[in-house]
Amino acid sequence: MTGTKTYLELSQDGGGAHKFYEVTVAGTTVAVRYGRIGAAGQTQTSTFPTAEKAKAAAARKIGEKVRKGYAPAVAGGRAARPVTRREVASAPSTARAVAPVLWRFRTGAAAFGIHIGEDRCWVGNQSGDVYTLGHDGEVLARYQLPDGVKCLVADDFWIYAGCDDGTVYDLSAKLPFAAYEIASDVDIFWLDIREGVLNVADRAGGLTVIDHEDEYQWSRKSAGAHAWMVRRDEDAVYHGHIEGVTAYAPDGGGELWHTPTKGAVLFGWQEDTSVYAGTNHRVVQRLSKADGTVEATYQCDTAVYSCATAPGGRYVFAGDSASSVYCFTADGTRLWKLGTGGGSALSMQYLDEKLYMVTTDGSLVCIDATDAAIAAARTGSVPVPLDVKSAAALPTYAPATTVRTVTTATATGIVVECTQQGGRLRVHVVSDGYEPTWNVQFPRHIRQPGARYVVDALSPSSSGFYRVRGEIKRLV
Repeated sequence: MTGTKTYLELSQDGGGAHKFYEVTVAGTTVAVRYGRIGAAGQTQTSTFPTAEKAKAAAARKIGEKVRKGYAPAVAGGRAARPVTRREVASAPSTARAVAPVLWRFRTGAAAFGIHIGEDRCWVGNQSGDVYTLGHDGEVLARYQLPDGVKCLVADDFWIYAGCDDGTVYDLSAKLPFAAYEIASDVDIFWLDIREGVLNVADRAGGLTVIDHEDEYQWSRKSAGAHAWMVRRDEDAVYHGHIEGVTAYAPDGGGELWHTPTKGAVLFGWQEDTSVYAGTNHRVVQRLSKADGTVEATYQCDTAVYSCATAPGGRYVFAGDSASSVYCFTADGTRLWKLGTGGGSALSMQYLDEKLYMVTTDGSLVCIDATDAAIAAARTGSVPVPLDVKSAAALPTYAPATTVRTVTTATATGIVVECTQQGGRLRVHVVSDGYEPTWNVQFPRHIRQPGARYVVDALSPSSSGFYRVRGEIKRLV
């Protein structure tokens, strides 16, 4: 599109925002392109009755961004944020038999993100696609995010996708929205969220903790780089890197313990009293959360890309770099090794006697992990996997940048208000029956001073703030 173009950037070199905003006016059309610096971004186009109204609308958009700190810049003058895409090799399996795969869904790109909930499965790939499926393999919906998905994490009701563009998207409502924005100098490797607190592990071996208001709390630099593991509970944050696993106090980040592992940590899992570290030296090690003591070792035949457990650690599963999947008893006894039938497992999760994996070939795979099915597979008897196809009319949802407006709140709607407090925009509940001094965790990009919004529901956090459930609407 040709016409008058205004290009703005908001970038804090010491960390923080790293975004651009471009407005182009051509006759009666206004095109807005926005996103992370160095990325193509997203584009929205609007048409107005006259050229004068188009120019006025563009001027308002530019003015809003300037008031938020954006400034004129030259496109390409700043480098994109550092991004490391996990390059992994996958050799053919050496197992004598193949796992009993019930169904397989091919996403089209290497996939790292997986979450298996009670009602549906989630998979996210390096193209920014997130799909939800039923446990029978039926594809239910697709989310199209602006950049590759590093991981999917669940925090109670909420599902989050951490992306290469430094944004963590909340996928819990119909339309995803940006919930956290990670500093531009942090090369994200893995994420975990607990009660609204975001924990980020990075390429340099750093650990950054961000609160529910998307504001920095603390950071630490562990002894080793390439931190692919971060898990958190109420007692500690467990950080895995090339020198082992380090546990930090959740409030303030004081080191609690450090345990060297057999090789660099490539993946991590946790149960109530233990953390599990999969390493490039062919083992999964179970460490005590209390003091870091190595409680058990699970020996594989090549580097371990991923691991998971049955509830309580009754079984331990591992996926290696040679397209094989293993099962061990809690004490480390290997029960079986089978080929995946399609690539190495980059993440995995167990639920209700099924093992779900996302693989180097971009597939979400469901394996029947019952004793009977495994026994049959070891003799060469496996079902023919269902090759799941995505429906042509599948609904696709992109991140929301605006919210729809309403003139009145419904009887069940909860009204919240955005106010300026000490130089920051905070959101509090206006409706009766809620604690008015508690902050509401709320998308930053839609906060406007004095604006009121209607939300479907609020859930209290034990840390003293509210979290939104369902749709957000602007009250006008």
